[in-house]
Amino acid sequence: MDKLTKLEKKWILYDVGNSAFVLLGTTIIPIYYKNIAEASGITAADSTAYFSYATSIVTIIVAILGPVLGTLADTKGFKKPMFTFFVMMGVIGCSGLAVPKTWLAFLVVYVLAKVGLNASFVFYDAMLGDVTTDERMDVVSAQGYAWGYIGSCIPFIFSLVFVLFSDTIGISGDAAMTIAFLVNGAWWLLVTLPLLKSYEQKHYVERSPHPVRDSFGRLAGIFSEIHRKPAVWYFLLAFFFYIDGVYTIIDMATSYGKDVGISDTNLLLALLLTQVVAFPCSILFGYLSRRVKNTALIQASIIGYFGVVLFALQLDKAWEFWFLAVWVAVFQGAIQSLSRSYFAKIVPKEKATEYFGFFDIFGKGAAFMGTLLMGISTQLFNTSRAGVSILAVMFAVGFVLFRTAVSKADAGHA
Repeated sequence: MDKLTKLEKKWILYDVGNSAFVLLGTTIIPIYYKNIAEASGITAADSTAYFSYATSIVTIIVAILGPVLGTLADTKGFKKPMFTFFVMMGVIGCSGLAVPKTWLAFLVVYVLAKVGLNASFVFYDAMLGDVTTDERMDVVSAQGYAWGYIGSCIPFIFSLVFVLFSDTIGISGDAAMTIAFLVNGAWWLLVTLPLLKSYEQKHYVERSPHPVRDSFGRLAGIFSEIHRKPAVWYFLLAFFFYIDGVYTIIDMATSYGKDVGISDTNLLLALLLTQVVAFPCSILFGYLSRRVKNTALIQASIIGYFGVVLFALQLDKAWEFWFLAVWVAVFQGAIQSLSRSYFAKIVPKEKATEYFGFFDIFGKGAAFMGTLLMGISTQLFNTSRAGVSILAVMFAVGFVLFRTAVSKADAGHA
């Protein structure tokens, strides 16, 4: 493969930027939140459930907004301004997490930051068709996740030094967290600027006199169009189930680990290891896609995650959490990047953002089901393991539906 173009590199940089907040949201933020909740007298099971509900609220909001934003953003000249708005919403929300001192206020700001992050993905994922070719999509998409994993470690390690050694440095825990939030917000913004300066929308729908009103008409048309494309429809259904499990594991791993007795330090360092291991694994899967069908690699990743869930059910030791972190790292980037590039190949380029609006509903929007069910099950049975067991079913259903989607595509029913 030829070297990455300048525009491809700038597109990849956004993964490097937003991944700083994603990593913070799966490590330091849940621990900080649970410590605030514990100080307020909230039980471990209830605090995990409330965090699950907050995550579910985020995904429901984005699921509602995604298709509308997608259809509007496919209008000529709309995509970059809307992308910029939600990036700034996420950056300000990330930095603003330093302000709240109560668990409820903290969750409100967290929801705003996560909505900005997840809504920005609707536009970012759809940009892939503008920045590269079909032949390069798998590798470029994988490079995005790979460099996101390793790049996010830079602000994370900087933040971790202040959080873990705040007493030695001579600052309070709250001051350390303030530094962490501000540093990661600044990192996210700075490495996004090259893409904001250089991106130009190549595939679009011409602007109409009433772009907002007309976008709703196109939304209904796209939904009907998806139903007439069995390969796309079954893929989205499969994606709904298996990626739900992936995102629930990403969002809830720290809370689950803390509930089963893993120390804060072990949680943070193990999840840092996940980022480091995920970097070469994501690149490896990207290059493997040149020799092996990406559909086969996606199926292998789903099976790998099914094994992750089964192992997690008996987890109660620190070394098991470390082992699980490495196991997740092998497949985490692959299943996300290959799913993104596979979808980008099977949808019309000029309607990419509209289609990715639905991709976001069935993807990040799907995570509300996993986190919601995990929260309810945790409270009902007073153990996080009850919620984790549900994820195994999600992966199994996703695997069956994905095989159906592949068979439809092979039969020419794209």
